[in-house]
Amino acid sequence: MSDWAGILWLVILLMFNAFFVGAEFAVISARRSQIEPRAEAGSKRARTALYAMEHATLMLATSQLGITVCSLLILNVSEPAIHHLLEGPLAWTGLPPEAVSITAFVLTLVGVSYLHVVFGEMVPKNAAFSLPDQAVLLLAPPLVMVSRIFRHLIAALNAIANGVLRLFRVEPVSETNSTFTLEEVASIVNHSTREGVLEDRSGALSAAFEFTAKRASDLLVPSVDLVTLDPGATPADVEAAVARHGFSRYPIRDEAGAFDGYVHIKDLLRLGEDRVHQAIPPKRIREMLAVRAETDIEDVLAGMQARGIHLARVFDANDAELGVVFLEDVIEELVGEVHDATRRQRFA
Repeated sequence: MSDWAGILWLVILLMFNAFFVGAEFAVISARRSQIEPRAEAGSKRARTALYAMEHATLMLATSQLGITVCSLLILNVSEPAIHHLLEGPLAWTGLPPEAVSITAFVLTLVGVSYLHVVFGEMVPKNAAFSLPDQAVLLLAPPLVMVSRIFRHLIAALNAIANGVLRLFRVEPVSETNSTFTLEEVASIVNHSTREGVLEDRSGALSAAFEFTAKRASDLLVPSVDLVTLDPGATPADVEAAVARHGFSRYPIRDEAGAFDGYVHIKDLLRLGEDRVHQAIPPKRIREMLAVRAETDIEDVLAGMQARGIHLARVFDANDAELGVVFLEDVIEELVGEVHDATRRQRFA
């Protein structure tokens, strides 16, 4: 093979090496959420890209095999050619033949390594990181084709690698991870806000992240601060409480002083005048959700929504009542201040 043919093979092998490096990083960097809509729209490239992302370990094995083969061939093919081309000019310097050979080898090694690292590794890697979605659509189809051609060899190598992992009690996964933890999402939002690509003027996003960290004990109103009704309270008592305090819901205590439920003023509107001074009918008293102080506030909200309850009793580890959590206060943690409709009407 002529020296210039060796140079040509160097260029070709660098391109193949760049392809495998770019494909490897594209498969693990691409966002599934950006590829799935294109696949659903009928794009064959997108469907192939999804296949590659769902078989990530197989694609990585294919890429690593390609990179290894290309890297070995690059030096074997290019070293003799470049070495021979450099020996002529170096001989003109008057160096001994041994020094010429060693110098040509060192220069060849440095030059080929530079080309291999920069154009065969770093350029395709950075390109795949910068444009992962476009890169995976471009590079995944040929990578999948190579993996199918050499599927038996690659499957064997992948099985050996997975077996080694299992020896160390590490369970291999085939699909790239497309999910994020709460902390990761919060970090993404904070970074996007700093970069100016996301605005959170209302504070709703920040409130949502803080909301998930709160517990029932953080939002409860202590028993001593509650406006409650005594056992046997009448609609007239509720009317007086509304006139005095302006709330629309009032917890009712039983004979022992524990919360027996709560009453909503709208449940009393249909009672006749003759019932105003009689005890509130039991069917008009709503039940209260019972939760522990350490219960996550999002679980409290889910329980209230599932059963249509606006108030929750909060107990400590010894079953002692600590207070009440109001649905209004829970919602305020997410959307900001919410006023009781009755209080708005009262102070309008």
